[in-house]
Amino acid sequence: MYPIKIVGMGPGGIDYLTLAAMSALTGQGKVYLRTDRHPVVADLVQNGMVYTSFDDYYDQFETFEEVYRAIADEIKRLSETGPITYAVPGNPFVAEKTVSYLMEEVAERIEIVHGASFIDAIVTALHYDPVGGLVIADALNVENERIDTTKDHLFIQVYDQTTASMLKLELMNYWPDEKVVTIIKGAGIPNVEMIKKVPLYELDHQAEDFNHLTSLFVSGGDGVKHELFELEAIMRQLRAEDGCPWDREQTHESLTPYLIEEAYEVKEAIDEQDDEALVDELGDVLLQIVFHATIASEDGYFEMSDIIKAVCEKMIRRHPHVFSDVTVRDSDEVLTNWQAIKNIEKDSKSVTDSMLAVSKSLPGHIRSQKVQKKAAEVGFDWKSASDAVSKIEEELNEVKEALSNNDEAALHEEMGDLLLIIGNVARLSGIDAEQALVDATEKFIRRFSFIEAELEKEGLSPSPQLLERMEALWTLSKKW
Repeated sequence: MYPIKIVGMGPGGIDYLTLAAMSALTGQGKVYLRTDRHPVVADLVQNGMVYTSFDDYYDQFETFEEVYRAIADEIKRLSETGPITYAVPGNPFVAEKTVSYLMEEVAERIEIVHGASFIDAIVTALHYDPVGGLVIADALNVENERIDTTKDHLFIQVYDQTTASMLKLELMNYWPDEKVVTIIKGAGIPNVEMIKKVPLYELDHQAEDFNHLTSLFVSGGDGVKHELFELEAIMRQLRAEDGCPWDREQTHESLTPYLIEEAYEVKEAIDEQDDEALVDELGDVLLQIVFHATIASEDGYFEMSDIIKAVCEKMIRRHPHVFSDVTVRDSDEVLTNWQAIKNIEKDSKSVTDSMLAVSKSLPGHIRSQKVQKKAAEVGFDWKSASDAVSKIEEELNEVKEALSNNDEAALHEEMGDLLLIIGNVARLSGIDAEQALVDATEKFIRRFSFIEAELEKEGLSPSPQLLERMEALWTLSKKW
């Protein structure tokens, strides 16, 4: 195995080519170029460079990834018979996938000859200091980038009009259509360099603006798409000494009712199929999560990143049929595996353990149905809803007895038993007891609204003295 010398050819103009690079590329045998579509190649040839390029690889393979992989493999193969000089545009360590592959696999045999990167040429052309924070992103992979609109961005490899169109559409999710952006083409190359400012919506209007030397600069600010970190920053400001007194006073315990309330309001928005309300209510739930995370962070217990990490790891663990080699036939088997994995996580060794793991903070009917379902999974259940109905009559008689005896403790217990068996009948019938009660309450409100409206027509309002009239109207309301 022989050495591999990797040379950076700079961004374009010969003025950017280092003396070491000039020496390595001229007068020392054949040079292999990733591409000869580089303005400095003609100057290098005039100075004695003999080369072979890999440009034909771009026609042989379907993706850039395949091209770069193949070039790296060929460079390694060639180095088996003698020393190799391989040249790439710009700086070898900036946006050069072939170099990344080679460094990962044969780093001990590689010598790097520095070259100025295209970024040097771009910041010079823009008279821009990147020290304040410049995010460099690949225009071909922008949909996988997390764009922070508060920071300046440089999008590289805007090869053609199609790439520009795709980039424009993605960036419009983050910045206003009228946001002024800067197209940089041929930075650092005399008589070629072009700097052009256009509104974002016009980015892809001129095909001649784009080639392999084109990048796009977008300044930070003016974002229309907000990120989670912005909400975290707002909450930290609210909790600061000069922030909001109410927000500063809150604790995990004091916030609990709000989280429950917001969750129910999300459900209401879903039930009403109101997307606008759903956006608002989900935001309120997210606010509560960030609020709790901020309090915990202040106390040194955990941060928002810990919450995200925990749920990501949980989802991966509980979906081995997606992230591992487990095979499932249907969603029922998915749920079975999910519960088994959950039991392991919570160290549930018995059915009782799994019952105790059902949150005591759940609404009674919901917790009851979850607990009864776990008993049913091991065969401890009624054969049918019809069989369970007979138990309702038994429990109802016990409620009547407790009432007649004026026994409050017994009434509390028997009323709970009655509600439990009603929940069982609902479960066995495939009815969500909680939703059934919600719907019944809505029906009650509608009927009482009818009573109140009818009384208003008579110049009256609900009162105990009008009970007989209200009962008559109640009966009438059932017809509507």
